Amino acid sequence: MTQPPITYEHIKTCKQSGARLGIVHTPHGSFETPVFMPVGTLATVKTMSPQELKEIGAGIILSNTYHLWLRPGEDIVKEAGGLHKFMNWDRPILTDSGGFQVFSLSDLREIDEQGVHFRNHLSGAKLYLTPERSMEIQNALGPDIMMAFDECPPYPAEYDYMKASVERTSRWAERCLKAHGRPNEQGLFGIVQGGEYSDLRKQSAKDLVSLDFPGYAVGGLSVGEPKPIMNQVLEETTPLLPTDKPRYLMGVGSPDSLIDGAIRGIDMFDCVLPTRIARNGTCMTSEGRVVVRNAKYARDFSPLDPNCDCAVCQNYSRAYLRHLIKCDETFGYRLTSYHNLYFLIQLMDDLRQAIREDRTLDFREAFFEQYGFNRPDAKNF
Repeated sequence: MTQPPITYEHIKTCKQSGARLGIVHTPHGSFETPVFMPVGTLATVKTMSPQELKEIGAGIILSNTYHLWLRPGEDIVKEAGGLHKFMNWDRPILTDSGGFQVFSLSDLREIDEQGVHFRNHLSGAKLYLTPERSMEIQNALGPDIMMAFDECPPYPAEYDYMKASVERTSRWAERCLKAHGRPNEQGLFGIVQGGEYSDLRKQSAKDLVSLDFPGYAVGGLSVGEPKPIMNQVLEETTPLLPTDKPRYLMGVGSPDSLIDGAIRGIDMFDCVLPTRIARNGTCMTSEGRVVVRNAKYARDFSPLDPNCDCAVCQNYSRAYLRHLIKCDETFGYRLTSYHNLYFLIQLMDDLRQAIREDRTLDFREAFFEQYGFNRPDAKNF
């Protein structure tokens, strides 16, 4: 029997919570979970080189099917030898299906049973994306992990609309499996939808598990719903997913949500948050949120985070970072992005150690207290 391209090795589950320690094996190497995946939308994590991503310990990165389809086009990436060679990254890559961008970037869209009609957000040209086309593009891009093409409804959505959407997503998932042209080289994950409706999440999970994907994502969260709703959906959904397959929470990257997601059994996370806020001068530190562009840091010659051992905190002051950001210097964005990604990757490393030592709830309590998430006036990102 042929070895599947993506396998999950379960190491242990924390005795305090549902947090899982594991390893995902792919054609381009393995990575430990829980893991945070930096987002390289256009085959680059903004301002970061592949070598820097390796320096900070990134085990896997994400790239975006929709954007690479438009620029430079999947044929050019394929001709280059696939995403790995195109961007000089020899570790695992995951691509999303393009579905989220179709539903979030385009004001003019029309869904039918076959797919989605919409307009190119760059040129205004009419485009049509179907499950089959998404698979064709992702097969050409060549990531290790591909995502099924799904509908990602907004929050909030009426029950009847969400029910029809879940049923359509299940039908599309089956079509994705049939259209997948490289099943022995690339793993295809299904995406559970259903919004905040428990019965629809259950139905979606049941439908997808019956199709036996090598991994499963929980989609349709972090789209504006309150945190308690997201946590409740995870508590109800993750137990419905196979324990021998990786579980991926899409679009989540704030430190509190990473911890809360992992405690509820999630293995993989991605988000543009750390690099996006970095370009505004907002940094994640052990002292909480630091906005280095603020005037109070003009003469602050201390490290960005005194408890961080990344290259930025070892070599540059808050005053210097403020100067760079205020002057719109690219180097400033590089430094803040480097630090924020390092911070989250180190957080996941610390979280994995907490799982090994069966103390994830203690870890959460200490982190939330230190970071200030327990305060009524706590600022998130």
